[in-house]
Amino acid sequence: MDADELKRRYVAGERDFSIADLSRVKLIKAYLPGINLWAANLSGANLAKAKLWGANFEGANLSRANLTGANLSGANLSQANLRGAKLNNVKLYGANFTGAFYDESTRFVRGFDPISQNMRLI
Repeated sequence: MDADELKRRYVAGERDFSIADLSRVKLIKAYLPGINLWAANLSGANLAKAKLWGANFEGANLSRANLTGANLSGANLSQANLRGAKLNNVKLYGANFTGAFYDESTRFVRGFDPISQNMRLI
């Protein structure tokens, strides 16, 4: 699925994109609050400045994804793969990271402590 198809379907009212292959998709500044991306492949995706509050990324592959400046407030990122992801200047109020994976190359917003969020270093 490409970015245009996802946005078209979202605007039409669809919210469930579970298991979708969105690797390397460009969704810069996309407005997608409440989207369900359970177990979706978003590796290498560019979600910079996207509005994703309340989104479900449980079990999603966000490795090497760019989430710089995105709004992930209230999002569920439990069990997500965040290895190599960029989470600089991200709004994370109320986001759930329990069991999410990260590595030494993952970049977090200043002051974020992955250990206190029950994340797992791989």
